[in-house]
Amino acid sequence: MGRIHILADQVANQIAAGEVVDRPASVVKELLENSLDAGATRIVITVEGGGRKLIRIADDGCGMVRDDALLAFERHATSKLRSSDDLLSIATLGFRGEALPSIASIARVELVTRAAEEASGTRMEIAGGKLLLCEEAGAPAGTTLTVRDLFFNTPARRKFLKSENTELAHVTALVTHYALAHPDKHFELHSATHALLVAPPVQQAAERIFQIFGQDTLDQLLPLAAEVELARAGLPEPPPWRRPADYQAPPPGWLRISGFTSKPELEKLNRNSIYCFVNRRLVRDRLLMHAVSEAYRNILAPTSFPVVLLFIDMPPEEVDVNVHPAKTEVRFRQASWLHDFVRDTLRNKLTLGRPAAGFLQALTQHPSASPALAAPEGPSRETPTSDGWPAASWPADEEPANTDLANTDFSLTPSPIVPTPGVLPFGVLPFATVQNAARYEMAKNGPANGNHRPSMGCVPAAEWSPDEEGIEAGAGPSLHGLASLRPLGQLRESFILAVNQEGLWIIDQHVAHERILFERVLRQRRVAQVERQRLLMPMLIDLLPAQMVTFAGIAQELEGNGFEVELFGPRTIAIKAAPAGLEGSELERMLVEVLEQAGSPEQAENLEAARTRIAASIACHAAIKVNTPLDPTRMEWLLSELAKTEHPTSCPHGRPIVLRYAWKEIQRAFHRI
Repeated sequence: MGRIHILADQVANQIAAGEVVDRPASVVKELLENSLDAGATRIVITVEGGGRKLIRIADDGCGMVRDDALLAFERHATSKLRSSDDLLSIATLGFRGEALPSIASIARVELVTRAAEEASGTRMEIAGGKLLLCEEAGAPAGTTLTVRDLFFNTPARRKFLKSENTELAHVTALVTHYALAHPDKHFELHSATHALLVAPPVQQAAERIFQIFGQDTLDQLLPLAAEVELARAGLPEPPPWRRPADYQAPPPGWLRISGFTSKPELEKLNRNSIYCFVNRRLVRDRLLMHAVSEAYRNILAPTSFPVVLLFIDMPPEEVDVNVHPAKTEVRFRQASWLHDFVRDTLRNKLTLGRPAAGFLQALTQHPSASPALAAPEGPSRETPTSDGWPAASWPADEEPANTDLANTDFSLTPSPIVPTPGVLPFGVLPFATVQNAARYEMAKNGPANGNHRPSMGCVPAAEWSPDEEGIEAGAGPSLHGLASLRPLGQLRESFILAVNQEGLWIIDQHVAHERILFERVLRQRRVAQVERQRLLMPMLIDLLPAQMVTFAGIAQELEGNGFEVELFGPRTIAIKAAPAGLEGSELERMLVEVLEQAGSPEQAENLEAARTRIAASIACHAAIKVNTPLDPTRMEWLLSELAKTEHPTSCPHGRPIVLRYAWKEIQRAFHRI
């Protein structure tokens, strides 16, 4: 008798369930995506016991007739694919046809559905993959699917679930993500005790952020929007023998990016507050994460991360979503091109906006280790995943072992809120669209300086005639006023005090000069005209064996940055020339620092990253030091040069450069308003 046999359908469904459904949040994700694909405008989710006892999702979508309802629980039954050619252009959230049969094989499922054109609906009951009941029933148009006793027949999977609060936190995060991606739809999430999320439909993404996270979070975000026409590269076309005589290649379409990115002063200690949506699908993509990190390189510290809500809309032919069973990973046809466009869009927004850090805000804000950008109300949050991805997107077996905090005595106590006197702003400004706000800011402010280079044809997405007074009233502080600063003096020969019509400014002279030198070195490096100075006597430096290996790898880049270095022995190098401004012990410390950073395993990087890291190290060691007296002419030069930089918000290592004590804050402190 042969050893190979075909698995029973029940076993096959349970195996598929292990790939598609690993926790209650996975069930919610699959059913929520089905509701969105069905055209629902109102979705109500009810959860009990963290989703183990009950998950109910009711929508007002198109519903199903009786035959479709019976067929929906068969494996690979779907209404979204007809042929293999459809896999090249998937425009729906769900398409595999595995979700419903997989869920039904490991839970007790009740389906009540009615198509709008039908007089009555259909009610079905399935337990462990077996059909128990199918009858005619009265029901509103749409679909209500109830899942009870999840994993009741697979105890091995059930015992790996976390506590009720932890699982409920995953469900809450997931529903919040999709509510952000679909502001035009009504979302409700209810637990056994209270409503966790009620988000009525709104017209703009900014209003949705206000609904969920509040005004404080919205004030810390900058709207962004850009679009560019796609190239033909990578688009699939039928082979020549299948093309008709009048065949014309379809237009490549447009790539559109919208969303929000945080100001540099808003920092997180992990990536859990970076949300990326591709065609309104929540994805975890390392390419996009890297693009966001590159946009904030030399603006935030390497250990800090921004808050980003990124919505990418592109033709379905340009993205392959059929690379992961849970459809949380995607593959782009023009990956490197998309990476650069996302990076440049975010960086251009930071360059044009040039947000200024407030003095009082900088005293109270620090990098936060919260696992995600969270709604003000809801279940207790859990620790972040070790790799920094949103916890709701990770499979259960990839979570850290200490995720469950429900049974520990550890708790966090918020700092007390200090009462602040002042007049409450009862007026509410209208929300501007993301595209219009970006276009207005670009038209109003223009490029940050003469060296600004637009990225890859990035243009705003819509025309707009702004209400000048309304926009000015709601605009946040920016660094466009740096050019008008008048220096008053120094504080302990380390900080420059300056004033203009906007208020009192405090500038860290070392990091300000560091930013100026950093951008100058990068500009000179691009045109291969780095200023260098020859040493009277070569400087000899002894290196460790590992450092010698690292030096061989970056020797060419060091030469491009103004160094002239040659081997002087088995473990000795001789420096004959160095970038202008570096001398003596600073030169040696700078070179050793670059070698140590390049040799660490965490610093595996491309050429561009190595170039910016070397430029940052050169600028840091050549900049004006603290405790250095400056005359008024030198201070004026420093402020004028800082105003010309693209990113005067922070030094290349992420430290803030300028703090502004606004005129209104000064008046409020003296009780004049």
